[in-house]
Amino acid sequence: MLPEPVKSRIEKELGAKVVQLKFVGGGSIIQTARIETTSGNYFVKWNNASLYPNMFETEKNGLALLKKYSGFAIPEVISLGDVEGHSYLLLTFIGTGPIDWQKAGRLLATMHNCSANQFGLDHDNYIGSLPQSNTFHDSWSAFFTNERILPQVKRALDSGALDRTDLTAAENFCKRIVEIFPNEKPALLHGDLWSGNILFSSKGPSIFDPAVYFGNREMDIAMTKLFGGFDTQFYEAYNAAFPLEKNWQKRVDYCNLYPLLVHVNLFGGGYVNDVRNILSAF
Repeated sequence: MLPEPVKSRIEKELGAKVVQLKFVGGGSIIQTARIETTSGNYFVKWNNASLYPNMFETEKNGLALLKKYSGFAIPEVISLGDVEGHSYLLLTFIGTGPIDWQKAGRLLATMHNCSANQFGLDHDNYIGSLPQSNTFHDSWSAFFTNERILPQVKRALDSGALDRTDLTAAENFCKRIVEIFPNEKPALLHGDLWSGNILFSSKGPSIFDPAVYFGNREMDIAMTKLFGGFDTQFYEAYNAAFPLEKNWQKRVDYCNLYPLLVHVNLFGGGYVNDVRNILSAF
C-alpha cells in the first residue's frame, strides 16, 4: 500500500485525489506504482527515508542531465520529499508506444557525445541500493579502478562473497585497464542501461532509473547486453552515428564486471561465478 502520509502529501501537491493505484514493481528497497488521480496518471516511488538518504534527489539530478543532453523521452519530476519516515518521488507517467530501436541507438549516440573534462560526476549517487562514488579522475583506468571495481571487490571481500584470490585477480585486471580500453573522452552515461530501464512511448524511446556519470561509453553498451541484449537494429544505428572502437565486443565482459560485482553485493549467488569467470584470465 502507498503509505498514507505519502498519499496525503501527493494529493495536496497535485490538488487532486488518488482514485486507483497499480503496483509496478519493487521489493525491500523501493516500491513503485502507477497512480490514477482526478488530474491524470502519475508514477510514484517510495522507500524508507533513513536507509537511503538523498536517493531520490540524486535520481532527480540524473534525470535532469539525461533530459538536457539527450533526445530521449525522460519522465518529468513533479515532486519529491520526506514525510513521516518515507521518501517519495513523483513522476509523470510514460505510457507505451511504437518500438523504434534505430531511434534509440541514435539517441544514445547523441547522449554519449556529451562530454566532460574528467571521468566522474560532481556528486555521488546510487547503483541499485548501493552508494556509487563518482570522484573525478583524469583517466578512465584510475576512475574504473578506484571508483568502480576495487570498492565493490572489497565490499564483497568484507562480506565473504569473494576471497583474497579474487582481490588479487581484480587488482591484476585493474593494472591492465589502460591497455585494454581505447583512449576516449568521457561520455555522459545512463549508468544502469539494462532492458528494464528503457521503454518505447508515444513520444519516442524513454530511459529512466539512471545512475549517471561521465565514463567510458562502452559501459552503457555492455550493460545493454547483460540481461538479454537489445535488438540488433539498436547497435547498428548507434555504430552508424558514433562508431565504437575496434574489438568493442571483446571488452563487454570487462565493462560488465562492475554491474556483476554490484549484483554480487546485492544478491550473491551465481553472480560470484560470473565475476570469477571474467577475472580468471588475470
